[in-house]
Amino acid sequence: MSKKSTAPAGCPCGGPALATCCGPYIDGSAIAPTAEALMRSRYTAYGQRNEPYLLATWHASTRPTEPIMSDEEKVQWLGLEVKSALRLRQRKAENADLTTDTVEFVARFKINGRAQRLHEISNFVREPAAGGDLRWFYVDGSFPE
Repeated sequence: MSKKSTAPAGCPCGGPALATCCGPYIDGSAIAPTAEALMRSRYTAYGQRNEPYLLATWHASTRPTEPIMSDEEKVQWLGLEVKSALRLRQRKAENADLTTDTVEFVARFKINGRAQRLHEISNFVREPAAGGDLRWFYVDGSFPE
Protein backbone atom coordinates (compact mmCIF):
# COMPACT_ATOMS: atom_id res chain seq x y z
CA MET A 1 0.00 0.00 0.00
CA SER A 2 1.44 3.36 -1.01
CA LYS A 3 1.25 6.28 1.38
CA LYS A 4 -0.08 9.56 0.01
CA SER A 5 2.11 12.59 0.59
CA THR A 6 0.58 15.39 2.65
CA ALA A 7 3.12 17.91 1.32
CA PRO A 8 1.59 20.53 -0.97
CA ALA A 9 2.09 19.86 -4.66
CA GLY A 10 4.76 21.95 -6.32
CA CYS A 11 3.78 25.01 -8.31
CA PRO A 12 3.29 24.25 -12.02
CA CYS A 13 6.05 26.78 -12.81
CA GLY A 14 8.56 24.67 -10.88
CA GLY A 15 8.36 26.59 -7.61
CA PRO A 16 7.78 25.01 -4.19
CA ALA A 17 3.98 25.27 -3.79
CA LEU A 18 1.28 27.15 -5.68
CA ALA A 19 0.10 28.88 -2.48
CA THR A 20 3.52 30.43 -1.84
CA CYS A 21 4.68 30.82 -5.46
CA CYS A 22 2.33 31.93 -8.27
CA GLY A 23 -0.97 31.61 -6.39
CA PRO A 24 -0.90 35.03 -4.67
CA TYR A 25 -0.22 36.81 -8.00
CA ILE A 26 -2.99 34.91 -9.78
CA ASP A 27 -5.57 35.46 -7.02
CA GLY A 28 -4.66 39.17 -6.77
CA SER A 29 -3.41 39.16 -3.18
CA ALA A 30 0.13 40.11 -4.29
CA ILE A 31 1.86 41.85 -7.21
CA ALA A 32 4.57 39.96 -9.12
CA PRO A 33 7.80 41.74 -8.07
CA THR A 34 9.80 40.84 -11.20
CA ALA A 35 9.23 40.11 -14.87
CA GLU A 36 10.33 36.52 -14.21
CA ALA A 37 7.75 36.09 -11.43
CA LEU A 38 5.03 37.43 -13.76
CA MET A 39 6.16 35.10 -16.56
CA ARG A 40 6.07 32.11 -14.20
CA SER A 41 2.57 33.05 -12.98
CA ARG A 42 1.40 33.41 -16.58
CA TYR A 43 2.72 29.91 -17.35
CA THR A 44 0.78 28.60 -14.33
CA ALA A 45 -2.33 30.52 -15.45
CA TYR A 46 -2.13 28.91 -18.90
CA GLY A 47 -2.16 25.51 -17.18
CA GLN A 48 -5.20 26.58 -15.13
CA ARG A 49 -6.90 27.96 -18.26
CA ASN A 50 -7.20 31.29 -16.41
CA GLU A 51 -7.81 33.60 -19.37
CA PRO A 52 -8.88 36.62 -17.24
CA TYR A 53 -5.50 36.65 -15.44
CA LEU A 54 -3.59 36.26 -18.70
CA LEU A 55 -5.45 39.18 -20.29
CA ALA A 56 -5.09 41.34 -17.15
CA THR A 57 -1.29 40.84 -17.20
CA TRP A 58 -0.99 41.48 -20.96
CA HIS A 59 0.01 45.03 -21.86
CA ALA A 60 -2.90 47.01 -23.33
CA SER A 61 -0.87 47.85 -26.47
CA THR A 62 -0.60 44.18 -27.51
CA ARG A 63 -3.47 42.49 -25.63
CA PRO A 64 -5.56 40.25 -27.92
CA THR A 65 -9.20 41.15 -28.42
CA GLU A 66 -10.17 37.60 -29.42
CA PRO A 67 -10.24 34.67 -26.94
CA ILE A 68 -6.77 33.17 -26.44
CA MET A 69 -7.96 29.69 -25.46
CA SER A 70 -10.10 27.21 -27.33
CA ASP A 71 -12.25 24.50 -25.77
CA GLU A 72 -11.47 22.26 -28.76
CA GLU A 73 -7.72 22.41 -28.13
CA LYS A 74 -6.70 20.15 -25.26
CA VAL A 75 -3.43 21.57 -23.91
CA GLN A 76 -1.43 19.86 -21.17
CA TRP A 77 1.46 21.89 -19.77
CA LEU A 78 4.43 19.66 -18.87
CA GLY A 79 7.22 21.90 -17.59
CA LEU A 80 8.98 25.23 -17.61
CA GLU A 81 12.68 26.02 -17.81
CA VAL A 82 13.79 29.63 -17.33
CA LYS A 83 16.96 30.14 -19.35
CA SER A 84 17.93 33.64 -18.21
CA ALA A 85 17.13 33.58 -14.49
CA LEU A 86 20.68 34.12 -13.21
CA ARG A 87 21.36 37.00 -15.59
CA LEU A 88 18.04 38.56 -14.57
CA ARG A 89 18.82 38.31 -10.85
CA GLN A 90 22.19 39.98 -11.43
CA ARG A 91 20.55 42.74 -13.47
CA LYS A 92 17.83 43.20 -10.82
CA ALA A 93 20.50 43.66 -8.14
CA GLU A 94 22.16 46.34 -10.29
CA ASN A 95 18.97 48.24 -11.08
CA ALA A 96 15.95 47.95 -8.78
CA ASP A 97 14.17 50.67 -10.79
CA LEU A 98 13.94 48.53 -13.92
CA THR A 99 10.98 49.44 -16.18
CA THR A 100 11.61 46.93 -18.99
CA ASP A 101 12.98 43.40 -18.88
CA THR A 102 13.16 40.17 -20.85
CA VAL A 103 12.78 36.56 -19.77
CA GLU A 104 13.97 33.65 -21.91
CA PHE A 105 12.24 30.34 -21.28
CA VAL A 106 11.35 26.96 -22.73
CA ALA A 107 7.86 25.61 -22.00
CA ARG A 108 6.98 22.01 -22.81
CA PHE A 109 3.38 21.02 -23.48
CA LYS A 110 1.13 18.68 -25.41
CA ILE A 111 -1.67 19.79 -27.73
CA ASN A 112 -4.23 17.06 -28.36
CA GLY A 113 -1.58 14.53 -27.24
CA ARG A 114 1.27 15.80 -29.47
CA ALA A 115 4.40 17.06 -27.67
CA GLN A 116 5.41 20.66 -28.37
CA ARG A 117 8.13 23.01 -27.19
CA LEU A 118 7.94 26.81 -26.99
CA HIS A 119 11.25 28.69 -26.75
CA GLU A 120 10.51 32.38 -26.26
CA ILE A 121 12.25 35.56 -25.24
CA SER A 122 9.41 37.56 -23.67
CA ASN A 123 9.40 41.34 -23.31
CA PHE A 124 7.91 42.95 -20.22
CA VAL A 125 7.27 46.52 -19.13
CA ARG A 126 6.70 47.84 -15.61
CA GLU A 127 4.31 50.74 -15.28
CA PRO A 128 1.49 52.08 -13.10
CA ALA A 129 -1.75 50.11 -13.32
CA ALA A 130 -5.26 50.89 -12.12
CA GLY A 131 -4.86 51.98 -8.51
CA GLY A 132 -1.42 53.44 -9.19
CA ASP A 133 0.64 50.36 -8.22
CA LEU A 134 3.65 49.62 -10.41
CA ARG A 135 3.03 46.30 -12.16
CA TRP A 136 4.80 44.15 -14.72
CA PHE A 137 2.96 43.44 -17.98
CA TYR A 138 3.75 40.98 -20.77
CA VAL A 139 4.22 42.88 -24.05
CA ASP A 140 5.33 40.36 -26.68
CA GLY A 141 7.95 37.77 -27.45
CA SER A 142 10.35 36.50 -30.07
CA PHE A 143 11.28 32.92 -30.89
CA PRO A 144 15.04 32.34 -31.21
CA GLU A 145 14.78 28.97 -32.98
